[in-house]
Amino acid sequence: MITRLKKLIRDVPDFPKKGILFRDITPLLADPAGLAMAVEMMANPFRGKNIDLVVGAESRGFIFGTAVACSLSAGFIIVRKPGKLPHKKISMEYNLEYGKDQLEMHADAIVRGQRVLVVDDLLATGGTMQACCDLVEQLGGIVAGVAVLIELAGLNGRERVGRPQMHSVLKYE
Repeated sequence: MITRLKKLIRDVPDFPKKGILFRDITPLLADPAGLAMAVEMMANPFRGKNIDLVVGAESRGFIFGTAVACSLSAGFIIVRKPGKLPHKKISMEYNLEYGKDQLEMHADAIVRGQRVLVVDDLLATGGTMQACCDLVEQLGGIVAGVAVLIELAGLNGRERVGRPQMHSVLKYE
């Protein structure tokens, strides 16, 4: 199964800049069996774990997050870039390799004590994932786990996020 999924990930050298090897998920998204398999492999470790909500970050986290939420019979919460949410919100600033960024979530998105799974397509340095986990906890949610399709293990994002219930389907060094 892992080999089949990896064959659906296209390597694009020198994108978005020279020296970067981009892992393009669009062929996987276009393959019905591959997409279904990826979603199931992301959701399976969290079955029976009483997940109330799945959180996904803009934008590819929306794709996998909603599918995983449906698979787990959980609700779905969006995390967006600044200025895109219409209601009262909370925000979290986080460090990038060369600067800072910010994410926002509606202030009423999570009820204290809800068990939350944070989902994204990719774990690289961990900044986005850590910010999402921090937003969940700021609202009183319990981060019950983290699931990603792809982990770039050489960038040490897992260590930065530091969650014991972290699951990645595909790992690349």
